[in-house]
Amino acid sequence: MYLRKRKRFQEINHDKGMHYLEQWNYCPKCGSKQFVVHDFKSKHCEACGFTYYFNAAAAVIAIIENEKGEMLVARRGEEPAKGTLDFIGGFVDPGEGFEEAVVREIEEETGWRGLTPNPSPRGEGSSYSEDGESNENLKILFSLPNTYLYSGLTIHSCDCFFHVLIPSDAKLKANDDVAACWWEKPENIRVEDFGLHSARIGFQRFLELKKKGKI
Repeated sequence: MYLRKRKRFQEINHDKGMHYLEQWNYCPKCGSKQFVVHDFKSKHCEACGFTYYFNAAAAVIAIIENEKGEMLVARRGEEPAKGTLDFIGGFVDPGEGFEEAVVREIEEETGWRGLTPNPSPRGEGSSYSEDGESNENLKILFSLPNTYLYSGLTIHSCDCFFHVLIPSDAKLKANDDVAACWWEKPENIRVEDFGLHSARIGFQRFLELKKKGKI
């Protein structure tokens, strides 16, 4: 299992031959420089005994449709991949579930507040109601690994994709790090116009699921 996991990390590592914590020279707990490689995804502090593991960050992506079958696409306003197409989404904040995070990101990036995750024993927010019935306007589809360049560091994330339904007359306005957002017919969207890897793969997988009638 360890060898398979290490091979998988190496396959998706864009900085070949470089340890995931190569740029981390000091222990994040005590500040010591005795911060040495422990295994393929961790470093160990010989001063205080702390071991830090490099794990993927949780993120959410919303593939939003309206009743006409149009998709909401966004223009990235910030690096990485500034100016390219993207879907609404972002990183999960501490204390959030995936459902809460995707609702918050939609509000922050489009201004639309018409979606609320149903309360559930599973957590503060869920795509399931209290009786176990799914929320038809908010459904988890699949997840994909991704990399995100931030301040010179390659951040690895696990992107959880949602299918979200929003009415075509919803008042939407691009906010936060989104330069623009608009409704577009799927056949007019080119996969190569998406700047981030998981968005390209996610768009293709979504279309495949739609074609098979699974969405």
